[in-house]
Amino acid sequence: MDTNRTEARKTSSALSKYVTSGQPAHILSSKEHAVAFLRHTPINIVIVDLECIGGEAELSEIVAAAPRAVLIAVSAKGSVSRAMNAMRNGAHDFLTKPYTSEMLLEKLEAHLGVFKSAAPSPSMARPAGSDVVVSGEASATSSQFEGFVGSSNRMQSVYAQIKRMATSSAPAFITGESGTGKELCAQALHARSARKAGPFVAINCGAIPANLMESEIFGHARGAFTGADEARAGAAELADGGTLFLDEIGEMELCLQSKLLRFLQTGSIQRVGEHKTRSLDLRVICATNRDPKTEIAAGRFREDLFYRLHVLPIRLPALRERREDIPSLALTFLKKYSEEENRRFQRFSTYAEALLLQHNWPGNVRELENVIRQLVVMNDGDEVTELMLSPLLREQTVPVLSEIAFGTAEPAPSMGRSIEPLWFQEKQIIETTLETFDGNIALAAAALEISPSTIYRKKQSWAERANA
Repeated sequence: MDTNRTEARKTSSALSKYVTSGQPAHILSSKEHAVAFLRHTPINIVIVDLECIGGEAELSEIVAAAPRAVLIAVSAKGSVSRAMNAMRNGAHDFLTKPYTSEMLLEKLEAHLGVFKSAAPSPSMARPAGSDVVVSGEASATSSQFEGFVGSSNRMQSVYAQIKRMATSSAPAFITGESGTGKELCAQALHARSARKAGPFVAINCGAIPANLMESEIFGHARGAFTGADEARAGAAELADGGTLFLDEIGEMELCLQSKLLRFLQTGSIQRVGEHKTRSLDLRVICATNRDPKTEIAAGRFREDLFYRLHVLPIRLPALRERREDIPSLALTFLKKYSEEENRRFQRFSTYAEALLLQHNWPGNVRELENVIRQLVVMNDGDEVTELMLSPLLREQTVPVLSEIAFGTAEPAPSMGRSIEPLWFQEKQIIETTLETFDGNIALAAAALEISPSTIYRKKQSWAERANA
């Protein structure tokens, strides 16, 4: 049996007081994986080896991902300054390696009571980034918004932008790599607008031959060109009273760009082969996976059209920029296609999830969806294992960092009665800073370079100590 599994079992045994039977500890690969896992799993306890994540300054991301967890930082390089830095960055306590399981449990006993009312019933769950995590049961739910799945800060920002932009009739300009959900974003803008009862018409400018594009958008009269046997309304007319979505606008020919600009300026169109003007009331939303400024500089996109369209810009992040959403997206697709294909899948193995988290996803959400659909069609079972993933993902190496060792530590030498406990020194520092800023927690937190929530948690911890 490898070292990781051995240490995980030792950890589970040492923390058995807080662990539901049958829940093993698993070691994942990095701080990024830890953050991604913690953000979609209710957590009670996180134990972090500072050498494994790059130092105490890296704790803040883990704290933000699991704000309700008791966080114990451990390090082989024990010192008062390092312990204080760890606690400034959100740790509740600090241990120097090597230490015994009894020492760890003593620390946990001192802090867990503060969170019992807010935390779910604890059980051992999968730790990440070589951090041992004791958590509540994993939740399969994720933040969903108008078809989007993801609760990362980047996606929360996108949701907020959509909500604000939806009430306007001004043109919206969506940018993002292929597979990031640009059409889904356009649909969300339409669904939340006053035009939601009207039609949503989408046209892909890159999928239609240049000589047919004008007719597709503006329509044509009978006999306007060979094959035009009858008059036909274009996408713009069909979208009257609703929304016209022009996907991959960068693929549009320059001559047609000028006609689109004229339509945006006047609100009226002419069908190909007609002189009659038709007034329309619709909202135009465009999207591209290219850099508009680069296209303008290269002479492929009209600058005046860009500024006419670029009234309400919104950029969709690539999947690699919001890796913490990968587990919830993957689970959503797993359940969707398992139901369609009559499969039994319920979850991903730890290593399979680590491979998903580590992949760069050049095709973004669309690529992830296709990977999940393929494995569901080709396999069955309760759990997706790494062997079920495509060879491209399996070829990746998931590095495993060193783990927290539970050994027998020699008693620390006495430093004399004049040294106050670490928690008390921290309390003095925070209270002095609060006095300096007349009790303003936000200003005190900024001065100490910690989050305000950390001060609130510490104050609650001190109150519990006083009442004990």
